[in-house]
Amino acid sequence: MTDLAQSVEISTRTPGRARLLAFLGPAAMVSVGYMDPGNWATDLEGGARFGYELLWLLLASNLIALLLQGMAARLGVVAGRDLAQACREYYAEPVAIALWALAELAIVACDLAEVLGSAIALNLLFGLPLVWGALITSLDVMLILALQAYGVRKLEAVVAAMVLTIGACFAFELLLARPDWGEVARGVVPRLDTASLYVAVGILGATVMPHNLYLHSALVRTRRIGASISAKREALRYNQIDTAVGLNLALLINAAILVLAATTFFRHGVAVTELAQAHELLTPLLGTSAAAAVFAIALLASGQSSTITGTLAGQYVMEGFLRIRLSPVVRRLATRGLAVVPAVAVLTAYGGAGLLQLLVLSQVVLSLQLPFAVIPLVRFTASRRLLGVLANPRWVTLLGWSAAALIIALNLWLAVRALAGWAGAAPAAVLAAGVLAAGALAAAGVALLAWIAFAPLGRADRV
Repeated sequence: MTDLAQSVEISTRTPGRARLLAFLGPAAMVSVGYMDPGNWATDLEGGARFGYELLWLLLASNLIALLLQGMAARLGVVAGRDLAQACREYYAEPVAIALWALAELAIVACDLAEVLGSAIALNLLFGLPLVWGALITSLDVMLILALQAYGVRKLEAVVAAMVLTIGACFAFELLLARPDWGEVARGVVPRLDTASLYVAVGILGATVMPHNLYLHSALVRTRRIGASISAKREALRYNQIDTAVGLNLALLINAAILVLAATTFFRHGVAVTELAQAHELLTPLLGTSAAAAVFAIALLASGQSSTITGTLAGQYVMEGFLRIRLSPVVRRLATRGLAVVPAVAVLTAYGGAGLLQLLVLSQVVLSLQLPFAVIPLVRFTASRRLLGVLANPRWVTLLGWSAAALIIALNLWLAVRALAGWAGAAPAAVLAAGVLAAGALAAAGVALLAWIAFAPLGRADRV
């Protein structure tokens, strides 16, 4: 948000280690998006259905996340603008509006998972009805406003405390579960088939989240650094350390969730279809009621921390793409309402049934939206006209394009498989209409991807 930009002073007289501490924080905020309830859903389903088989995908996704979040930080530090602002400035207005709409869709999908996760946690801990739990999550808007009054560092500290709480909870769960670490090590060997594809794409979407790219590129701008090349190089170096610490901690927590599910549920042949079911089964399988309580506490911390950062990401996207200036209360309520309204509607219609699958679906939606954030990011950070001598090295740009190609390929594989499965059960008339609609959406998506990948960047090419 514009009221947080350049709000943390980095003194040139501060020694190296203390200067590093001043830069730490943005990645902690970003990392909660990598361990939100949507991640829980994909990790739990992946571990319960396939054991340790998809553990390698968490590692691969984390490497992609490190690459892309590093690019996002580079854009914010060097260019002095976040990803949404850059898209607005360097793409034609219709293209920028289309990217904004897709970014909002991704944020709604992410927030839906976070609201549902918090509601489930409140239900497990206090017996609160799911609908009321979803409505209560709207109060985090007031928490953000209160913390913002004390500066971004206080907000970062609260979120970091929640991240450490989640980590401590799962360390305790793994001590109880006692996994076979030899089997865990074999899980890092890559393998993927059609049975695990849907969950695999969900894991990818949950781990590499499009809204985090917008968020990170904006949060690094809260540090007031010098305008010289040397000052920006130093900021990039410290932000790389911050990113590595934050995202690797998120990797350990995601891996712990998957390993816990594989050790407790897959090993005993137990199918897990809901987060509440996983909570109930932990007590008999691990032999203590503390396991279930700790699970619910970690879920609540996950949901609440990620709703805070999701709301911040939504605000950065709205301001960057549309340049809308609203009061803090109105703009945060508007962002949160986009998630709370569909969450309450789903809970009212279906109750707790099918929530795990809904959470997994939300993460697949995130994966489908990811290329529309990744491609502009790669282009901007590769542009020497935009970033000068601090643009990405060629090998980093090549890795970025390779990551985008991989994500697109997995999404196409998933779409073809889903359409093939649906075609076998749908009536002929419905099938024809569905194929036409899917074809039109796919054509529009491909056209937009081609435009943002190859069209001239407007003013960026003339800087």
